[in-house]
Amino acid sequence: MPASRAALMSEIAGLLAAAGLESPAREARLLIRQALSLGDADMIVRAELPVEDADAQRLRNLARRRAAGEPLARLTGRREFWSLDFTLSPETLVPRPETETLVEAALAAFPERLRPLRVLDLGTGSGAILAALLSERPNAVGIGVDRSEGAARQARANLAALGLFARAAVMVGDWASALCGRFDLVISNPPYIETADIDGLEVDVRAHDPHMALDGGADGLTAYRAIACHLPALLLPGGRVILELGAGQEADVARLVEAVGLHIDGPARADLGGIARALVTTPA
Repeated sequence: MPASRAALMSEIAGLLAAAGLESPAREARLLIRQALSLGDADMIVRAELPVEDADAQRLRNLARRRAAGEPLARLTGRREFWSLDFTLSPETLVPRPETETLVEAALAAFPERLRPLRVLDLGTGSGAILAALLSERPNAVGIGVDRSEGAARQARANLAALGLFARAAVMVGDWASALCGRFDLVISNPPYIETADIDGLEVDVRAHDPHMALDGGADGLTAYRAIACHLPALLLPGGRVILELGAGQEADVARLVEAVGLHIDGPARADLGGIARALVTTPA
């Protein structure tokens, strides 16, 4: 006899709990929604309905992959960032809560909600940072750049799905090397993991995030160097550059941007974990 939704919920939650996951019931619920294409109401009022054997097997397969360390966002293909919903692809990072620190820093730097802004997002990935900023600043326009064609394609799709593509463009490029315009805000979450450290990352990152978006070179600073050399030519008067940092990188990245003539606005803005995360700089 086919198992009910409620029975599968209990089974999957138990499997995830045995794997040591922190929120097994919540994740089981999300996996069931994904596998069976259900809404919240269906999960509540039709919990005793039977599930076809093929659907149940697909759900169990998803649960085993999650128990083995594959991120939930990779299994569902979606992730929330700044209360917006983003579709992921294999070429995009899973947007993480600490990156919202960059959005907070940008909004603090340009507090007037209706001010026109020109925004450049280098290494846009899923388009999460650019979309968050455009959603908060209705007179802003932006360009996202990514080295990955697949990531750029996904960013375009996400911006369109959120109703923001009329104010945005996404292009494939090697950081800012092909750009000649000037911007009020240049923002970036570049790859900053030292190459030798990638194999030691948690399995959900090293095995499932694109290495192009993780690998910052031998010292973790390769992308910052590539970006920094273009910054003076990219900024409008009064502009800002906001860069995401890895743990312990504040001093090194500050030296790189100071070397091209930019001024550090103060200590980097910390994320909720207390890590210096968003470095804000201006033209000297």
